[in-house]
Amino acid sequence: MLSYDVIFDKLKKSPFRSRFKLSLQDKLYIKEKGVSTIAMHARDFVKNRLAPAFIPNDGKQTPMRHHPVFIAQHATATCCRHCLCKWHHIPQNKSLSDEEQKYIVNIIMLWISNQMKL
Repeated sequence: MLSYDVIFDKLKKSPFRSRFKLSLQDKLYIKEKGVSTIAMHARDFVKNRLAPAFIPNDGKQTPMRHHPVFIAQHATATCCRHCLCKWHHIPQNKSLSDEEQKYIVNIIMLWISNQMKL
């Protein structure tokens, strides 16, 4: 796993990753639900969609819209196990540890926090 500063610097240089932004509707949803609820959603999505060792639909399990966490996952390359391996050096084909899951949720929530300031 990389430090937060290192990964965010790398992500900024990616034309694909840097094009993701929260919409006004996403920001309103976050304000309505609260950051703690969004963090809970992020933990659930990571636990259920990324943490298992084998994911039959890896690469397709995270939609590109309809929830701020999904947008954040694509922006931070935490959307699938392939991207986690490529960008964050988290090996594929093994269950994610609690520490790895916390790291992923922290990256997602940091990105969301930065977007809310814009």
